[in-house]
Amino acid sequence: MRLTAILAGLLAALLLSGCAADSQSRLPAFMRVRASEPPPPEAAPDVGRLVRKNLDMIFVATTQPRDLEATAARRTDHGDAWTACVRAEIISVTGAPLRRQIYRLTIKQDEIIDRRRAAAGDCVAEDYTAVLSTK
Repeated sequence: MRLTAILAGLLAALLLSGCAADSQSRLPAFMRVRASEPPPPEAAPDVGRLVRKNLDMIFVATTQPRDLEATAARRTDHGDAWTACVRAEIISVTGAPLRRQIYRLTIKQDEIIDRRRAAAGDCVAEDYTAVLSTK
C-alpha cells in the first residue's frame, strides 16, 4: 500500500512537471512557468549628435553641407528601429548651389544603419531643429 502511494505521488509529480513549462496551462498560477518579460524600450537616439558624428556618411564630403536640420527620432512601424529626417543646403560637384536636400535615416542601437533620399511624402510634416549651422 505504501509503495503504491509513493508511485502514485511520483507519477503525479512527473505529470505536473511536464505541464509546468506551459504558461497557459490550467494549473494554478503558482505552479506555472512565468512568461518572460519584454526587454525595456530603447531610449530615443540623439539625432543631432548622430548627424554631427556621421556627417561623411550622410552627405558626400564635396557637397559641403551647411545649415543642417534634423527631426526627432520616431519608432518605425516594426518597432525595432528609429527613423529621422535630415536636411541641408548643399552644392554640386561643379560648385553650383543645389536646392535643400532631405534624407531619411534609419537608426538602430544608436547607429545609423541606412540613409536614403526622402521620397515625395517623407519628412514633409516634420518639425526640424538646427543641428549644425555653417556659413
